[in-house]
Amino acid sequence: MDPKQIITLLFLISATVISAHEYLRPPPRKALHFPWSRKSSSLPQQVHVSLAGDKHMRVTWVTGDKSASSVVEYGTSSGTYSSVGQGESTSYTYILYSSGKIHHTVIGPLEHDTVYFYQCGGQGPEFQFKTPPAQFPITFAVAGDLGQTGWTKSTLDHIDQCKYDVHLLPGDLSYADYIQSRWDTFGELVQPLASARPWMVTQGNHEKENIPLLKDGFQSYNSRWKMPYEESGSSSNLYYSFELAGVHAIMLGSYTDYDEYSDQYRWLKADLSKVDRQKTPWLLVLFHVPWYNSNKAHQGEGDSMMAAMEPLLYAASVDIVFAGHVHAYERMKRVNNGRSDTCGAVHITIGDGGNREGLAHKYKSPSPEWSVFREASFGHGELNIKNSTHALWTWHRNDDDEPVRSDQVWITSLVSSGCVAEKRHEQRKILIEP
Repeated sequence: MDPKQIITLLFLISATVISAHEYLRPPPRKALHFPWSRKSSSLPQQVHVSLAGDKHMRVTWVTGDKSASSVVEYGTSSGTYSSVGQGESTSYTYILYSSGKIHHTVIGPLEHDTVYFYQCGGQGPEFQFKTPPAQFPITFAVAGDLGQTGWTKSTLDHIDQCKYDVHLLPGDLSYADYIQSRWDTFGELVQPLASARPWMVTQGNHEKENIPLLKDGFQSYNSRWKMPYEESGSSSNLYYSFELAGVHAIMLGSYTDYDEYSDQYRWLKADLSKVDRQKTPWLLVLFHVPWYNSNKAHQGEGDSMMAAMEPLLYAASVDIVFAGHVHAYERMKRVNNGRSDTCGAVHITIGDGGNREGLAHKYKSPSPEWSVFREASFGHGELNIKNSTHALWTWHRNDDDEPVRSDQVWITSLVSSGCVAEKRHEQRKILIEP
């Protein structure tokens, strides 16, 4: 065999090996180190924005100065602020830790699809955000279980390259895990993105931080990440809903009561019964613990919540359900009651934002009939809802610092498929009747 034939043979062998493995996963990355830097105690830090009802935005930030005002000045021209909003503030203590002054200021009414420039507390740098559009198309960035590692930074960098309108986060934000200063560093880490687009989040197990007899759960999370629960008729920051551009989105709590006698169940039933599918043809739901999961991690943890609430979601014809918790990516078919159902919701697990605990590599074999795509890699998703009938979902793997599109599917709304009309009687029976 001559040298040319040998080279050709080696090339064919190497190509076969690579294709057999399909994807060579990069190594894990360490937790980020945040050097201590002295800032004026009155300057805004950890700035983020979230939706706060129709045409309003909540601006949240932290100051070390407890006398700093909760004022936001804003306008559509840089350096020229034509409006001002006055807000509220809170703080908390946690063992030996004392938080800064946490400001929450709602501003508006705001125009849709418009860039606003704003300043927090009457001083410091100018920030800017863009409000979501009033109608389709609209794009959501989706990533859960973020943490504060090198992979987290990679995920955030990739999301920043995406032209999105709202970030959806199905739980496990900072991975502070009782070390309160990690909430501060997380706020600084996400500020470049979270101050520019609304971040809508729900809680995961790492937000609990309860200490029996000493501390109730979710104190840090509720103090720092106030969501529009009051605006949506909820009594708890752990579950709420919001609407924008033809989408009704519901954020549920996996770690608060959810049985049929609970406040969350009653609120969910009432919220679903008020959804107008003519106005909002797309219905999304997010929570932390997945109901459908072929990964060996966290098996069965969502079963009791699923038993209680899936009938409500099915009756209301929920289009897509996003969850986290499992540190991997998985996309399911439309499912209900443990099996494929063309009128059920598409379930997607996206707990692969970059957390320090690493990836969940082991899957059940064979794969369940309802599991379409699964991979233990860090990444993020993008849901581009084109119109009232079609949406494009893509998942982007963090491959050596490049956001590689690894899974994509066109999703048809249940309104356009006829499922909503078919289940109208069932919906009335389950959601409206006592």
